[in-house]
Amino acid sequence: MPKVSSDQEFLEYVIKALVDHPEDVKIDRKVDEMGVLLSLKVNPEDMGQIIGRAGATARAIRSLVRIIGIKNHARVNLKIEEPAGGRAPVTRERRAPSEGEELEELKL
Repeated sequence: MPKVSSDQEFLEYVIKALVDHPEDVKIDRKVDEMGVLLSLKVNPEDMGQIIGRAGATARAIRSLVRIIGIKNHARVNLKIEEPAGGRAPVTRERRAPSEGEELEELKL
């Protein structure tokens, strides 16, 4: 089994504490000339907990991972991989009122 580095170990600890399905957490670590890339895969049901409201949780996790990288003299980035099927595009339909439905009167 390959040696687990401190940045990967820290990320795994944080993510498993946040999600409902810790057994589905998978983290891949790749090192190249740009630095370290940690790729995170979680259960599709847990994506909302990882991303957070307006991406706040994801930003916080990325900041913490970068700080661990700075302590180890490396540039560390986090990629959160969207599950297959991902999110559906948000569509807003406008429809005409059907028979029997009345339009509300607008008051200015």
